[in-house]
Amino acid sequence: MEFSHIDKDGLPKMVDVTSKEESFRVARASGKIFVGKDVIEAIENGLLPKGDVFATAKVAAINAAKKTFELIPLCHNIFLSFVDVSYKIDREEGYIEAVSEIKTEAKTGAEMEAITAVVIFLETVYDMCKAVKKDMVITDVRLIEKSGGKSGHYIFENENKTAKVVSINISRQKGTPKEPVSEAILIEDYGIEGDAHAGSSHRQVSLLDISSIKKLKQYGLKGLCYGKFAENITTENLDLQRISLGTKLKIGNNVLLEISQIGKKCHGSGCEIARTVGVCIMPKEGLFAKVLKGGKIKTGDIIEILNE
Repeated sequence: MEFSHIDKDGLPKMVDVTSKEESFRVARASGKIFVGKDVIEAIENGLLPKGDVFATAKVAAINAAKKTFELIPLCHNIFLSFVDVSYKIDREEGYIEAVSEIKTEAKTGAEMEAITAVVIFLETVYDMCKAVKKDMVITDVRLIEKSGGKSGHYIFENENKTAKVVSINISRQKGTPKEPVSEAILIEDYGIEGDAHAGSSHRQVSLLDISSIKKLKQYGLKGLCYGKFAENITTENLDLQRISLGTKLKIGNNVLLEISQIGKKCHGSGCEIARTVGVCIMPKEGLFAKVLKGGKIKTGDIIEILNE
């Protein structure tokens, strides 16, 4: 067996990429740190003695990504055109999840930079919080996606779940519950035909993933039907970590949406769900979109997050 990182004398060597052509590459990695509800509460209330946890962790992660070649002996020094780390807090499970994204125009990929950024982000969170708690656990660090280069596109198999439409819901009049229908017509720059909330605003279509709805089971809410949260399209396996303002979603063969808002405020003193169980998902995880290209959609249609 021939080893790529060992020379003829059995000593370590860097792989020679001189003859390779540069190409645009993207790498994403993720990881979690279980800190517990008490630490999350301390972070959110500004009670930690070291200050702003996430601002510090993000700067540390960006610096670490740029210095990856100094930390890993046989890693190439590549120019990083973009480095970012986003995070989300799961209060109920007591963890913080970080997702890095690295972009480069280079002869080799940025997978190691993406993983390093996540690890250092999580380690910095630990360092910022250790005065409050010592038994925090960093876990599930992994490359979740890479594109570009000879090996092409890779997605971590647990991430490679097909997103699809599980329900389409419309209401004929405002203030009335949305009812599921098997198919619907989306009209460009308007919304769903026949839905009372369609119009020329930027919130023409609303979406909510079933994973968000399932979170309410822990609050004892049973019998949730699709459309209960006033979402037009209930999705399944939609990777919310890849969604940001401006993200484009292709549904079925023709329909194209552009995410125009993430989350919203409940109406008045709170929606029906918030009044019933004390919490609502739509204000934080609901998605709103404009219709860039219309057409017919039906339950079971595949949803594709379009690459930049």
